[in-house]
Amino acid sequence: MDDLHGVDKDQRNASPEADIYNEGGAIRASFLQTISDALDRRDAAALKREIEDLHQSEMGDLIEALQPDQRSDLVTLLGADFDFTALTEVDDNIRAEIVDAMPNEQIAQAVQELDSDDAVYILEDLDEEDQEAILAQLPFTERVRLRRSLDYPEETAGRRMQTEFVAVPAFWSVGQTIDYMREDGNLPERFSQIFVIDPTFKLLGAVDLDQVLRSKRGVRIEEVMHETRHAIPATMDQEEAAREFEQYDLLSAAVVDENERLVGVLTIDDVVDVIQQEAEEDLLRMGGVGDEELSDSVRDTSRSRVPWLLVNLVTAFLAASVINLFEGTIEQIVALAVLMPIVAGMGGNAASQTMTVTVRALATRDLDIYNAGRIIRREMGVGLINGILFAVLIGCVAGFWFGDINIGGVIAAAMVINMFAAALGGILIPLLLDKVGADPAVSSSVFVTAVTDIVGFFAFLGLATWWFGLA
Repeated sequence: MDDLHGVDKDQRNASPEADIYNEGGAIRASFLQTISDALDRRDAAALKREIEDLHQSEMGDLIEALQPDQRSDLVTLLGADFDFTALTEVDDNIRAEIVDAMPNEQIAQAVQELDSDDAVYILEDLDEEDQEAILAQLPFTERVRLRRSLDYPEETAGRRMQTEFVAVPAFWSVGQTIDYMREDGNLPERFSQIFVIDPTFKLLGAVDLDQVLRSKRGVRIEEVMHETRHAIPATMDQEEAAREFEQYDLLSAAVVDENERLVGVLTIDDVVDVIQQEAEEDLLRMGGVGDEELSDSVRDTSRSRVPWLLVNLVTAFLAASVINLFEGTIEQIVALAVLMPIVAGMGGNAASQTMTVTVRALATRDLDIYNAGRIIRREMGVGLINGILFAVLIGCVAGFWFGDINIGGVIAAAMVINMFAAALGGILIPLLLDKVGADPAVSSSVFVTAVTDIVGFFAFLGLATWWFGLA
């Protein structure tokens, strides 16, 4: 990701990565101490010497490793030498903390030196009043471009796009296009495509740079351009846009408005960031912790975790009520209380395996109405086979442990039932939640756990009550 976000691979390899990171990939304590000492002494010259060769991602790691009060000091001491692109590499809370401590004039000056996508990334978390104050200090053209990006909804292609791009009319020759790229100083630093537009800025097609270099100067652009088959609407969700890049192996893609006019370009470095961000969100949501970050405060972290813990508490009481139904059975056969957690735990783990695969398949659109039936049958088969295998194993162990083959038989039968139910719950619950518009990554785990606990306890204790005639 970092290789593509500002420097090429050769530059990235030339950075002092081996010097600032330890074997575990964290900032070396000695380097961190050197930076801290320079900050304590307010030695701007020493600080600049230490960090002048750092890549923006390395600078981001350094900022996150510093103490909260040192982060603003670092930005202040570096002044105009601070690369604000590094703020796109840190947690949202840390970025907001640093930006909030800076005057709007300094932010406005820094924003003018950033690519538009990076500028939007910093501005979007500010209050609307601060945004307007900063935008008012920018040149008219840049202000209009940034405001247009900020007007698009969050997590859309319009927010992530870069508004610097190269666009030429179809009637230009290859020679005119090359001369334009050589002479215009406002073009983006790096680009791989030239977009072709009509007088109303409607997108007509695109030309790859290698095609321009291979064509004679007199050839018209319209003769070498190709249709842009994967233009991305500015309002498209960023995850959908990332999926387009993945499916069609794109390096960049035009972003168009509702009238199919070219408004920006989405590049692979931004898409890689989106993929990582969405993957992290899905992983956190499956754990019921929302969009939590390491830099969150104790109160914010607690608040993000409480809702699903409350839901889990309700489902735990449901499982406890099932156990209460068989209180008399447990009192007469104490071994059941010892073995109950095994049935519920095995079912829960099996369901988590199925649920994880299902949620991921839904996120990547690999699971749909056309193959859902086949996948459900597969998971049912897996649940039945694994249930039988572990039923034999656990049944033998339990029978030998308590010296009663009947106990082994009961837990073996309960294991088959619960493993089968776990497989069904692990795939059907995410599918159902997705069908009703809920996020299966957020909601599935609590309900799947409830199903395996309730079914497991009811099957085990119910079978024991019936087999031993304790009803």
